[in-house]
Amino acid sequence: MVWPAALQLDYTVHAGRSVARHRHDGPLRILQSLYPEGDAVCHNVLVHPPGGVVGGDTLDLRVRAAPGAHGLVTTPGATRFYASEGLPGVQRAELSVAERARLEWLPLEALYYSGCLAENRLRIDVAPGGELIGWDIAALGLPHAGKPFVRGSVLQHVEVPGAWLERGRIGADDARLLDGPLGLAGRRCLASVFFVAGEPLARGRAEQALEAARGAIAGHALEAFAGATRPGPRVVVVRTLAPVVEPAFDLLRRVRGAWRQALWGLPDAAPRIWAM
Repeated sequence: MVWPAALQLDYTVHAGRSVARHRHDGPLRILQSLYPEGDAVCHNVLVHPPGGVVGGDTLDLRVRAAPGAHGLVTTPGATRFYASEGLPGVQRAELSVAERARLEWLPLEALYYSGCLAENRLRIDVAPGGELIGWDIAALGLPHAGKPFVRGSVLQHVEVPGAWLERGRIGADDARLLDGPLGLAGRRCLASVFFVAGEPLARGRAEQALEAARGAIAGHALEAFAGATRPGPRVVVVRTLAPVVEPAFDLLRRVRGAWRQALWGLPDAAPRIWAM
């Protein structure tokens, strides 16, 4: 059964409070808005009740932050891409950040089961004066359950139009990519966290972002498999490889918290659902 779903989530400011409003079609929902940091930052949890994406399913998400708003979006668990009999399972997310707005896009991992035909696409548009912190975590197979990624393929696409594009296809039969020293080196979790501005970062602020990220990486268990780079004038990225999700997630949390403090003057406040 093909089960399409779509969600539009809009953050605006009313009386000094960031407020979320949404419309949905199919099985995508937003839980109650939470304000653990006060009225300025609205936290939301995105829920997909079916619990996974099968061949032929499409999830379309659009998130907009209006001027002055600050929204944070996360999920209660992994997005699971199950084995397909021929059609791809597709998730498309489009994020739009207006001037003076901030958005945090922090979904938990995408988990790719052996046999899946998955496409995971993310497009980010940030207006001058707006900023975003986001991440992408991809886990291939279920190593804890003894179910490796031996069939299928994954297409990953992350784009900031005119500023940054990362696109790649991971095939389960591509041993050179999966196991080669210039590829994933036998590791099955690849993750990145990125800071995106709507205009070129001043040199001092870019260095501040890089230094904060490198400080978070230093001494971490994944230090030898992580690095911070600036692929363009508007983007700073930290990438890492890990054998499983947990250490990668821990590192990304550290970097996100360091950026919040260094670049936004905000505490390292984690969504409550991460502690459940």
